[in-house]
Amino acid sequence: MAVTEKHILNRLYFVAGIMFVFALAVVFKLFTIQMVQGDKYRELAEKRTVKNVTIPANRGNVYASDGSLLATSIPKYDIRFDALTPTNKTFEKYLNPLCDSLSAYSGKSSGYYEKELRKARANKNRYFLLARNINYTDYARIRNFPLLSLGAFRGGVIVEQTTKREHPMGGIAQRSIGYERVDEDGHVARAGIDGAFGEMYLRGTDGHRMKQKIGQGQWKPITDYNEVEPKDGYDVYTTIDVNIQDIAHHALLEQLEIYKADHGSVIVMETKTGEIKAISNLGRNSDGHYYERLNYAVGESSEPGSTFKIMAITAALEDKVIDTSDVVDTKNGVLSFYGKKVRDSKHGGYGKISIAKAIEVSSNTGIVAAIDKAYKDQPGKFIDRLYDMNLNQSLNLPILGEPEPIIPDPRIKNGRWSGIALQWMAYGYGVSFTPLQTLTFYNAIANNGEMVKPQFLREVREFDKTIVPFKKEVINPQICSQETVDKVKKLLENVVEHGTGSKLYSPNFSMAGKTGTCQKDYATKDKLSYISSFAGFFPADNPKYSCIVVIHEPDKSVGYYGADVSGPVFKKIAQKIFTDTPITDEVETLNFQNSVVNKDFESYYDVAQTYKTIMPDVTGMPTMDALALLENMGLKVKIEGVGVVKKQSIDKGIKIKRNQQVYLNI
Repeated sequence: MAVTEKHILNRLYFVAGIMFVFALAVVFKLFTIQMVQGDKYRELAEKRTVKNVTIPANRGNVYASDGSLLATSIPKYDIRFDALTPTNKTFEKYLNPLCDSLSAYSGKSSGYYEKELRKARANKNRYFLLARNINYTDYARIRNFPLLSLGAFRGGVIVEQTTKREHPMGGIAQRSIGYERVDEDGHVARAGIDGAFGEMYLRGTDGHRMKQKIGQGQWKPITDYNEVEPKDGYDVYTTIDVNIQDIAHHALLEQLEIYKADHGSVIVMETKTGEIKAISNLGRNSDGHYYERLNYAVGESSEPGSTFKIMAITAALEDKVIDTSDVVDTKNGVLSFYGKKVRDSKHGGYGKISIAKAIEVSSNTGIVAAIDKAYKDQPGKFIDRLYDMNLNQSLNLPILGEPEPIIPDPRIKNGRWSGIALQWMAYGYGVSFTPLQTLTFYNAIANNGEMVKPQFLREVREFDKTIVPFKKEVINPQICSQETVDKVKKLLENVVEHGTGSKLYSPNFSMAGKTGTCQKDYATKDKLSYISSFAGFFPADNPKYSCIVVIHEPDKSVGYYGADVSGPVFKKIAQKIFTDTPITDEVETLNFQNSVVNKDFESYYDVAQTYKTIMPDVTGMPTMDALALLENMGLKVKIEGVGVVKKQSIDKGIKIKRNQQVYLNI
C-alpha cells in the first residue's frame, strides 16, 4: 500500500513539475512579448484597426492671361452617419428634426429617412450614406442639420472630402490645358500645361488624417479634424488668350467638319515674346464628332511638304548660292533623279521662272532644281545651314511628348541619307517636324530673325504674390541675316497676294504665309491621303502674331490643297483677331462702364480696406471682381463655376481670419 501511494505521489510531483515548467514558459513568453516584442505587436494590431489616410491637396488653379479660369479643383464631399455614436437620448431627441431637414434637402419623405436611420442603428451601421459627391454649399448646409451639427463624437457625422478637376471652358483647349491622373497601380499620366507644371507648382502638399476600422472593410475618421492639413498648390497663369483660343477652336472645328478630316491643330503665337495665345487640337471619334483627343501641335511629327520650301530657300539665300531673281527651268513639270520623279501640281509645269515665282506658285520642280544645283556637290553645307537655324533641335518644351525633328545627314551613320535625299528634302519630304517646331521657324522670320522659345506660362502665383515669373527665352538671336529675312518676308507676302494663297488675300488686311500640301501614306496607293497646312504671320508689314494650321486626311472628294483646307482657318483667325475682338482696335463697348457694378465694387472695396476682418457680401458681383476683393483681404478663394457670384460660404458680416478659405458658387 505504501509503495502504491509513493508511486502516485511521484507521478503527482512529476505532473506538477511539468505544469510548473509550462507556467514558467508561459510567463517567460508573456514577458518576451510584452517587453521585447511588445512594440512590434502593438504596431501590428494598430495597423489592422487604425490607418493614416492621405488627404490630397487641392491642385492650384490654371488661369488664362487675363485671369479667366481654365482649370480648377472643386472640393466634393460624402456625408455619412455613424448610427452607434449618439446616445439613445440624443438620437431620439434629434431624429425627427434631422429627418425633416434631410427630406427638405433631398425631396424624399421624412418617414423614409426615419425608417432608414432606425434600421441603420438596429443593424449597428457605422457608415450610413446620407449624401454623395456634393459641393461645399450643400456640405455646409447638411453639417448644420439637427444631430449632425453636434459633430463626430456626439452626432456621428462622418465627412469625407475629395477634389475634382474641372475645366470651365469645357472641351475648348482641354487637352492643351491638360491634367495629371494616377491609376490604381500608381502610374501617373501627365498631359498639357496641368501635367507639365503639376509636380513642380500645382500639386501642393498632401495632408493626413487618422481613420479607424469599424468592420466590413469600412473606416471612419477618429477625429473631427486633420492631423496634418493639406497645403494647396500654387496657381499658374498661362499665356492663353481666351478670345483668340475661342476663335481658333471654332475656326478649326468648322473646317474639319466641312472637309471631313481625321484631325487637325492650330497654334497662334505672339511674335515678339513667343507666348502661345491659342492652341487647339481636334480629332474625330467613331461617331464623327470632334474633340481634344491628342496634343497634335506638340506631339505629332510629320513631313511638312511645301511649308519646308521656305526653310530650304532661306538656307540657300543665307549661303548666297541663289537669289530670288535667279531663273530655274521647271522642265514641263517633271524632274527625274535615279528613276524617281518630282512633279508639279500643274500639268506641264511653269516653264522657266524665277525662284521668287517658284515660291509663289509652290513649284516643286522649280525649288528642287534650285536646291539641287546649289548643293548637289556639297549637301553637307545645306544640312549645316539648317542646323545653324536650329531646325535639328527640339524646343525642349515642359509639355511632354515632343519628338526630335528629323533631318537626313550624309555624314551620320544611319542618317537617313540616300541618293535622292537632298532633292526630296527641298520640297518637304524625308524631313519631319511638329506643327509647333515649324511655327517657331516662321515666327523667327516674322521676328526679324530672332528665334524665341514658345512660352505657355507667364507666372506662378500664391494669391497675389508672384512666386516664379517667366520671361522670353531666345533660342537663336539671329537665324539668318536681315537681308535674307527681308527677302523671305517678301516671298511670303507674294504667296498671299499673287500665289497659291491668293484666295486669302484681302486689300484691307495684310497677311503673309506659305501653303503646304503633303502626301501621306504614299507608299501604299490605297492608303494615300494628304496633310494640308498653312504657316505664316500677320499683319505682314509689322507682324504681331504667327500662326500655323495643319489638317490631316481631309476628304479628297471635297478638297485637300493647303490653300483650300487650312488657309481659310488662318484667314478667319487673323481677321477676327483684328476686326471682331477688342484686342488691338478700340471699339465703343470696350470702354463701357457699368456704373452700378463700379459703385458696388468701390463700396465693397472701401469696406474691405476699413474692416479687413469682416466678410463682405459679394453675391451679384462678377467673378474676377469678387476674387480681387477677397484675395486683397487675405482670404483663400475657391471658385465653382463661371460668371456672377450666386452664393458665398461665409455669410456677410462674419468675422474672418487671414488665409481663411472661402468658397464662391457661380
